[in-house]
Amino acid sequence: MNGKNILVGIILLAIIFSSGLVAGQFVEFRLKDEPVTTSIKTVTITTIVATKTVTSTIATEEGSLTPTELFESVEDSVVSIFVILPDGSAQGSGFVFDNQGHIVTNNHVVEGAISISVTFLDGTSVEAELIGRDVYSDLAVIKVESTSKTLKPISLGNSSALKVGEQVAAIGNPFGLSGSMTLGIVSQLGRSSQIVGGYSLIDLIQIDAAVNPGNSGGPLLNMMSEVVGVNTLILSRSGASEGVGLAIPSNMINRVANSLIETGSYKHPWVGIQGTDVTPGIAEAMNLPEAKGFLIIQVLPGSPAEKAGLRGGDREVSIDGLTLVVGGDVITGVDDIDARQLNELLLYTERYKSPGDMLTFKVFRDGEVQSIDLVLGERPPPG
Repeated sequence: MNGKNILVGIILLAIIFSSGLVAGQFVEFRLKDEPVTTSIKTVTITTIVATKTVTSTIATEEGSLTPTELFESVEDSVVSIFVILPDGSAQGSGFVFDNQGHIVTNNHVVEGAISISVTFLDGTSVEAELIGRDVYSDLAVIKVESTSKTLKPISLGNSSALKVGEQVAAIGNPFGLSGSMTLGIVSQLGRSSQIVGGYSLIDLIQIDAAVNPGNSGGPLLNMMSEVVGVNTLILSRSGASEGVGLAIPSNMINRVANSLIETGSYKHPWVGIQGTDVTPGIAEAMNLPEAKGFLIIQVLPGSPAEKAGLRGGDREVSIDGLTLVVGGDVITGVDDIDARQLNELLLYTERYKSPGDMLTFKVFRDGEVQSIDLVLGERPPPG
Protein backbone atom coordinates (compact mmCIF):
# COMPACT_ATOMS: atom_id res chain seq x y z
CA MET A 1 0.00 0.00 0.00
CA ASN A 2 3.06 2.25 -0.29
CA GLY A 3 2.72 3.45 3.28
CA LYS A 4 -0.39 5.53 2.54
CA ASN A 5 -3.55 5.60 4.67
CA ILE A 6 -6.52 4.35 2.67
CA LEU A 7 -10.04 5.45 3.53
CA VAL A 8 -12.74 2.88 2.96
CA GLY A 9 -16.47 3.16 3.56
CA ILE A 10 -18.19 0.67 5.82
CA ILE A 11 -21.66 0.46 4.35
CA LEU A 12 -24.47 -0.68 6.60
CA LEU A 13 -26.80 -2.40 4.23
CA ALA A 14 -30.15 -0.82 4.95
CA ILE A 15 -31.95 1.66 2.75
CA ILE A 16 -33.04 4.71 4.74
CA PHE A 17 -35.45 7.13 3.12
CA SER A 18 -35.36 10.85 3.86
CA SER A 19 -33.43 10.68 7.12
CA GLY A 20 -31.55 13.88 6.36
CA LEU A 21 -28.03 12.52 6.88
CA VAL A 22 -25.29 13.42 4.44
CA ALA A 23 -22.87 10.98 2.88
CA GLY A 24 -19.14 11.49 2.71
CA GLN A 25 -16.88 10.30 -0.08
CA PHE A 26 -16.06 7.13 1.84
CA VAL A 27 -18.87 6.03 4.07
CA GLU A 28 -20.09 3.27 6.32
CA PHE A 29 -23.16 1.65 4.83
CA ARG A 30 -25.39 -0.85 6.50
CA LEU A 31 -27.51 -2.72 4.06
CA LYS A 32 -30.82 -0.81 4.47
CA ASP A 33 -32.63 0.45 1.39
CA GLU A 34 -33.72 4.06 0.69
CA PRO A 35 -36.40 4.92 -1.89
CA VAL A 36 -36.38 8.71 -2.02
CA THR A 37 -33.23 10.31 -0.60
CA THR A 38 -30.46 7.86 0.15
CA SER A 39 -28.83 8.88 3.42
CA ILE A 40 -25.58 7.34 4.51
CA LYS A 41 -23.95 7.55 7.92
CA THR A 42 -20.21 8.20 7.76
CA VAL A 43 -17.26 6.74 9.61
CA THR A 44 -13.56 6.36 8.89
CA ILE A 45 -11.60 3.23 9.68
CA THR A 46 -7.88 3.47 10.16
CA THR A 47 -6.78 -0.14 9.75
CA ILE A 48 -7.24 -1.89 6.45
CA VAL A 49 -6.29 -5.54 6.13
CA ALA A 50 -5.12 -6.49 2.65
CA THR A 51 -6.19 -9.93 1.46
CA LYS A 52 -4.91 -11.94 -1.48
CA THR A 53 -7.39 -12.80 -4.23
CA VAL A 54 -7.13 -16.45 -5.16
CA THR A 55 -8.84 -18.21 -8.04
CA SER A 56 -9.71 -21.77 -7.20
CA THR A 57 -12.17 -24.54 -7.94
CA ILE A 58 -14.81 -24.89 -5.24
CA ALA A 59 -15.40 -28.43 -4.11
CA THR A 60 -18.98 -29.34 -3.22
CA GLU A 61 -19.85 -31.33 -0.13
CA GLU A 62 -22.15 -34.30 -0.06
CA GLY A 63 -25.70 -33.01 0.39
CA SER A 64 -24.93 -29.67 -1.25
CA LEU A 65 -27.65 -28.12 -3.39
CA THR A 66 -27.32 -26.40 -6.72
CA PRO A 67 -27.90 -22.64 -6.58
CA THR A 68 -31.36 -23.12 -8.10
CA GLU A 69 -32.27 -25.81 -5.57
CA LEU A 70 -30.93 -23.66 -2.75
CA PHE A 71 -33.05 -20.66 -3.73
CA GLU A 72 -36.19 -22.75 -4.14
CA SER A 73 -35.69 -24.28 -0.70
CA VAL A 74 -35.68 -20.91 1.11
CA GLU A 75 -37.52 -18.44 -1.12
CA ASP A 76 -40.66 -18.59 1.06
CA SER A 77 -38.60 -17.90 4.18
CA VAL A 78 -36.77 -14.68 3.23
CA VAL A 79 -38.73 -11.46 3.75
CA SER A 80 -38.60 -7.77 2.95
CA ILE A 81 -38.94 -5.48 5.98
CA PHE A 82 -40.35 -1.97 5.69
CA VAL A 83 -40.02 0.39 8.65
CA ILE A 84 -41.63 3.76 9.38
CA LEU A 85 -39.19 6.04 11.22
CA PRO A 86 -39.79 9.42 12.91
CA ASP A 87 -37.93 11.14 10.05
CA GLY A 88 -38.68 8.86 7.12
CA SER A 89 -38.65 5.15 6.38
CA ALA A 90 -36.25 2.27 5.87
CA GLN A 91 -36.17 -1.08 4.15
CA GLY A 92 -34.14 -4.21 4.80
CA SER A 93 -34.36 -7.99 4.79
CA GLY A 94 -34.88 -10.83 7.25
CA PHE A 95 -35.63 -14.53 7.50
CA VAL A 96 -38.11 -16.75 9.35
CA PHE A 97 -36.46 -18.08 12.49
CA ASP A 98 -39.15 -20.37 13.93
CA ASN A 99 -42.76 -21.51 13.62
CA GLN A 100 -43.91 -18.99 16.25
CA GLY A 101 -43.50 -16.12 13.81
CA HIS A 102 -40.10 -14.78 14.91
CA ILE A 103 -38.02 -13.17 12.17
CA VAL A 104 -34.34 -12.29 12.49
CA THR A 105 -32.95 -9.09 10.97
CA ASN A 106 -30.40 -6.39 11.76
CA ASN A 107 -30.79 -3.98 14.65
CA HIS A 108 -30.02 -1.05 12.35
CA VAL A 109 -32.97 -2.00 10.12
CA VAL A 110 -35.57 -1.62 12.89
CA GLU A 111 -33.87 0.78 15.31
CA GLY A 112 -36.20 3.71 16.07
CA ALA A 113 -39.12 2.11 14.22
CA ILE A 114 -42.64 3.51 14.72
CA SER A 115 -44.13 0.62 12.76
CA ILE A 116 -42.78 -2.47 11.00
CA SER A 117 -44.28 -4.48 8.16
CA VAL A 118 -43.05 -7.71 6.57
CA THR A 119 -43.61 -8.80 2.98
CA PHE A 120 -43.04 -12.35 1.78
CA LEU A 121 -41.91 -13.14 -1.77
CA ASP A 122 -45.47 -14.13 -2.78
CA GLY A 123 -46.64 -10.60 -1.93
CA THR A 124 -48.24 -11.39 1.43
CA SER A 125 -47.73 -8.37 3.71
CA VAL A 126 -48.30 -8.40 7.48
CA GLU A 127 -47.60 -6.12 10.41
CA ALA A 128 -44.81 -7.08 12.82
CA GLU A 129 -43.85 -6.15 16.37
CA LEU A 130 -40.35 -5.63 17.74
CA ILE A 131 -39.43 -8.35 20.24
CA GLY A 132 -35.89 -7.29 21.08
CA ARG A 133 -32.72 -5.84 19.60
CA ASP A 134 -29.04 -5.82 20.44
CA VAL A 135 -26.75 -2.99 19.38
CA TYR A 136 -23.44 -4.80 19.90
CA SER A 137 -24.26 -7.72 17.60
CA ASP A 138 -26.48 -5.60 15.30
CA LEU A 139 -29.21 -8.22 15.56
CA ALA A 140 -32.94 -7.87 16.18
CA VAL A 141 -35.97 -10.13 16.36
CA ILE A 142 -39.42 -9.10 15.18
CA LYS A 143 -42.59 -11.18 15.19
CA VAL A 144 -45.57 -11.70 12.90
CA GLU A 145 -48.74 -13.57 13.81
CA SER A 146 -48.00 -17.20 13.01
CA THR A 147 -51.62 -17.70 11.87
CA SER A 148 -51.27 -15.03 9.15
CA LYS A 149 -49.23 -17.30 6.87
CA THR A 150 -47.71 -20.76 6.81
CA LEU A 151 -44.20 -20.13 8.07
CA LYS A 152 -41.14 -22.01 6.88
CA PRO A 153 -38.17 -21.46 9.19
CA ILE A 154 -34.62 -21.80 7.88
CA SER A 155 -32.29 -23.95 9.97
CA LEU A 156 -29.13 -22.43 11.42
CA GLY A 157 -25.83 -23.98 10.41
CA ASN A 158 -22.57 -24.04 12.35
CA SER A 159 -20.59 -20.95 11.41
CA SER A 160 -17.55 -22.32 13.27
CA ALA A 161 -17.33 -25.03 10.61
CA LEU A 162 -17.01 -22.51 7.76
CA LYS A 163 -13.78 -22.55 5.79
CA VAL A 164 -12.15 -19.91 3.63
CA GLY A 165 -13.07 -20.66 0.02
CA GLU A 166 -16.39 -22.31 0.88
CA GLN A 167 -19.25 -21.34 -1.41
CA VAL A 168 -22.08 -19.27 0.11
CA ALA A 169 -25.20 -17.48 -1.08
CA ALA A 170 -26.72 -14.17 0.02
CA ILE A 171 -30.47 -13.62 -0.36
CA GLY A 172 -32.30 -10.38 0.31
CA ASN A 173 -33.77 -7.25 -1.22
CA PRO A 174 -30.97 -5.06 -2.59
CA PHE A 175 -32.30 -1.65 -3.64
CA GLY A 176 -35.79 -3.03 -2.95
CA LEU A 177 -35.47 -5.85 -5.52
CA SER A 178 -37.14 -8.64 -3.58
CA GLY A 179 -35.88 -12.19 -3.53
CA SER A 180 -32.46 -11.50 -5.05
CA MET A 181 -29.72 -14.12 -4.67
CA THR A 182 -25.98 -13.76 -5.25
CA LEU A 183 -23.22 -16.34 -4.95
CA GLY A 184 -19.66 -16.08 -3.66
CA ILE A 185 -17.19 -17.59 -1.28
CA VAL A 186 -16.05 -17.09 2.27
CA SER A 187 -13.09 -14.74 1.93
CA GLN A 188 -11.99 -14.79 5.59
CA LEU A 189 -13.28 -15.39 9.12
CA GLY A 190 -13.05 -13.55 12.44
CA ARG A 191 -13.10 -10.03 11.01
CA SER A 192 -14.03 -7.00 13.11
CA SER A 193 -15.20 -3.53 12.13
CA GLN A 194 -15.77 -0.32 14.06
CA ILE A 195 -19.08 1.23 13.08
CA VAL A 196 -21.14 4.33 13.81
CA GLY A 197 -21.23 4.90 17.56
CA GLY A 198 -17.61 3.91 18.11
CA TYR A 199 -18.18 0.28 19.09
CA SER A 200 -17.00 -2.76 17.14
CA LEU A 201 -18.82 -5.63 15.51
CA ILE A 202 -16.61 -8.68 15.94
CA ASP A 203 -16.29 -12.25 14.68
CA LEU A 204 -17.65 -11.30 11.26
CA ILE A 205 -17.61 -13.47 8.14
CA GLN A 206 -16.03 -11.78 5.13
CA ILE A 207 -17.61 -12.74 1.78
CA ASP A 208 -17.24 -11.70 -1.84
CA ALA A 209 -20.88 -12.34 -2.80
CA ALA A 210 -22.46 -9.09 -4.01
CA VAL A 211 -24.54 -7.47 -1.26
CA ASN A 212 -25.91 -3.94 -1.45
CA PRO A 213 -28.16 -1.50 0.42
CA GLY A 214 -31.38 -3.41 1.12
CA ASN A 215 -29.59 -6.70 1.93
CA SER A 216 -29.35 -5.86 5.65
CA GLY A 217 -30.73 -8.65 7.79
CA GLY A 218 -30.95 -11.16 4.97
CA PRO A 219 -29.49 -14.64 5.36
CA LEU A 220 -26.08 -15.83 4.28
CA LEU A 221 -26.47 -19.53 3.45
CA ASN A 222 -24.18 -22.46 2.90
CA MET A 223 -24.96 -24.77 0.01
CA MET A 224 -26.93 -27.10 2.28
CA SER A 225 -29.60 -24.42 2.76
CA GLU A 226 -28.50 -23.51 6.30
CA VAL A 227 -28.14 -19.96 7.60
CA VAL A 228 -24.49 -19.36 8.46
CA GLY A 229 -24.72 -15.58 8.81
CA VAL A 230 -26.75 -12.39 8.55
CA ASN A 231 -25.53 -9.87 5.98
CA THR A 232 -24.95 -6.52 7.65
CA LEU A 233 -22.35 -4.27 6.00
CA ILE A 234 -19.89 -3.80 3.17
CA LEU A 235 -16.59 -2.01 2.75
CA SER A 236 -16.88 0.26 -0.27
CA ARG A 237 -15.63 3.45 -1.88
CA SER A 238 -18.63 3.72 -4.20
CA GLY A 239 -21.57 2.94 -1.90
CA ALA A 240 -22.25 -0.34 -3.68
CA SER A 241 -20.71 -3.80 -3.53
CA GLU A 242 -17.00 -4.01 -4.29
CA GLY A 243 -16.55 -7.61 -3.21
CA VAL A 244 -16.03 -7.11 0.53
CA GLY A 245 -19.16 -7.95 2.52
CA LEU A 246 -19.40 -8.78 6.21
CA ALA A 247 -21.95 -10.99 7.93
CA ILE A 248 -22.77 -11.83 11.55
CA PRO A 249 -22.06 -15.55 12.17
CA SER A 250 -24.88 -18.00 12.84
CA ASN A 251 -23.45 -19.15 16.17
CA MET A 252 -23.84 -15.59 17.45
CA ILE A 253 -27.31 -15.40 15.89
CA ASN A 254 -28.31 -18.53 17.80
CA ARG A 255 -27.18 -17.10 21.14
CA VAL A 256 -28.51 -13.59 20.65
CA ALA A 257 -31.81 -14.34 18.91
CA ASN A 258 -32.91 -16.88 21.50
CA SER A 259 -32.05 -14.46 24.30
CA LEU A 260 -33.96 -11.65 22.57
CA ILE A 261 -36.99 -13.90 22.26
CA GLU A 262 -36.82 -14.96 25.91
CA THR A 263 -35.82 -11.69 27.59
CA GLY A 264 -35.80 -8.92 24.97
CA SER A 265 -32.06 -8.33 25.42
CA TYR A 266 -28.65 -9.99 25.32
CA LYS A 267 -25.84 -9.56 27.85
CA HIS A 268 -22.35 -9.23 26.40
CA PRO A 269 -19.20 -9.81 28.50
CA TRP A 270 -17.16 -6.73 29.42
CA VAL A 271 -13.64 -6.13 30.71
CA GLY A 272 -13.43 -2.34 30.68
CA ILE A 273 -10.07 -1.44 29.13
CA GLN A 274 -8.90 0.79 26.31
CA GLY A 275 -5.61 0.49 24.50
CA THR A 276 -3.81 -0.56 21.37
CA ASP A 277 -2.05 -3.56 19.89
CA VAL A 278 1.68 -3.61 20.57
CA THR A 279 3.85 -2.41 17.66
CA PRO A 280 7.63 -2.69 17.33
CA GLY A 281 7.85 0.96 18.37
CA ILE A 282 5.83 0.34 21.54
CA ALA A 283 7.87 -2.78 22.33
CA GLU A 284 11.08 -0.76 22.07
CA ALA A 285 9.74 2.11 24.21
CA MET A 286 8.64 -0.32 26.95
CA ASN A 287 11.59 -2.73 26.71
CA LEU A 288 9.27 -5.60 25.84
CA PRO A 289 10.82 -8.90 24.74
CA GLU A 290 8.71 -8.90 21.52
CA ALA A 291 6.03 -6.90 19.71
CA LYS A 292 3.11 -8.99 20.90
CA GLY A 293 -0.07 -8.42 22.88
CA PHE A 294 -2.43 -5.59 23.77
CA LEU A 295 -1.21 -2.53 25.66
CA ILE A 296 -3.68 -1.19 28.21
CA ILE A 297 -3.74 2.60 27.99
CA GLN A 298 -6.73 3.23 30.25
CA VAL A 299 -8.70 1.17 32.76
CA LEU A 300 -12.29 2.41 32.97
CA PRO A 301 -13.51 3.44 36.44
CA GLY A 302 -15.72 0.87 38.14
CA SER A 303 -14.97 -1.75 35.50
CA PRO A 304 -14.09 -5.41 36.06
CA ALA A 305 -10.55 -4.51 34.97
CA GLU A 306 -10.22 -1.93 37.74
CA LYS A 307 -11.57 -4.37 40.32
CA ALA A 308 -9.09 -7.02 39.16
CA GLY A 309 -6.15 -4.61 39.46
CA LEU A 310 -5.20 -4.25 35.80
CA ARG A 311 -3.08 -1.14 35.17
CA GLY A 312 -3.26 1.51 32.48
CA GLY A 313 -0.46 3.69 31.12
CA ASP A 314 1.43 6.19 33.27
CA ARG A 315 3.59 8.23 30.89
CA GLU A 316 3.50 9.78 27.44
CA VAL A 317 6.07 9.04 24.75
CA SER A 318 6.38 9.84 21.06
CA ILE A 319 6.31 6.76 18.82
CA ASP A 320 6.41 6.98 15.05
CA GLY A 321 5.39 10.63 15.26
CA LEU A 322 2.41 9.97 17.55
CA THR A 323 2.01 10.68 21.26
CA LEU A 324 1.04 7.53 23.11
CA VAL A 325 0.51 6.67 26.77
CA VAL A 326 2.63 3.65 27.72
CA GLY A 327 3.65 1.85 30.89
CA GLY A 328 0.41 -0.10 31.31
CA ASP A 329 -0.04 -3.84 31.47
CA VAL A 330 0.45 -5.73 28.22
CA ILE A 331 -2.02 -8.59 27.85
CA THR A 332 -0.37 -11.52 26.06
CA GLY A 333 -2.90 -14.26 26.74
CA VAL A 334 -6.18 -15.26 28.33
CA ASP A 335 -6.77 -18.58 30.08
CA ASP A 336 -4.76 -21.08 27.99
CA ILE A 337 -4.77 -19.02 24.80
CA ASP A 338 -2.02 -16.76 23.50
CA ALA A 339 -3.29 -13.43 22.24
CA ARG A 340 -1.22 -11.28 19.91
CA GLN A 341 -3.97 -8.72 19.29
CA LEU A 342 -7.07 -7.24 20.91
CA ASN A 343 -9.28 -8.91 18.31
CA GLU A 344 -8.18 -12.34 19.54
CA LEU A 345 -9.18 -11.40 23.10
CA LEU A 346 -12.55 -10.11 21.92
CA LEU A 347 -13.24 -13.23 19.87
CA TYR A 348 -12.47 -15.51 22.79
CA THR A 349 -14.62 -13.68 25.33
CA GLU A 350 -17.54 -13.16 22.95
CA ARG A 351 -17.59 -16.72 21.67
CA TYR A 352 -17.04 -18.63 24.88
CA LYS A 353 -17.72 -16.41 27.90
CA SER A 354 -20.62 -14.63 29.60
CA PRO A 355 -20.95 -11.96 32.30
CA GLY A 356 -20.01 -13.50 35.65
CA ASP A 357 -17.44 -15.90 34.17
CA MET A 358 -13.84 -15.73 35.36
CA LEU A 359 -10.85 -15.19 33.07
CA THR A 360 -7.16 -15.41 33.84
CA PHE A 361 -5.15 -12.82 31.96
CA LYS A 362 -1.45 -13.23 31.27
CA VAL A 363 0.09 -9.76 31.48
CA PHE A 364 3.61 -8.46 31.09
CA ARG A 365 4.27 -6.09 34.02
CA ASP A 366 7.49 -4.86 35.63
CA GLY A 367 9.61 -7.06 33.41
CA GLU A 368 7.80 -10.33 34.07
CA VAL A 369 4.67 -12.26 33.10
CA GLN A 370 1.96 -12.29 35.76
CA SER A 371 -1.45 -13.97 35.99
CA ILE A 372 -4.45 -11.85 36.98
CA ASP A 373 -7.93 -13.25 37.53
CA LEU A 374 -10.90 -11.17 36.41
CA VAL A 375 -14.66 -11.67 36.68
CA LEU A 376 -16.39 -10.44 33.53
CA GLY A 377 -19.08 -7.80 33.84
CA GLU A 378 -21.99 -6.91 31.58
CA ARG A 379 -21.16 -4.51 28.79
CA PRO A 380 -22.90 -1.17 29.37
CA PRO A 381 -25.02 0.51 26.66
CA PRO A 382 -23.18 2.57 24.03
CA GLY A 383 -22.44 6.20 24.76
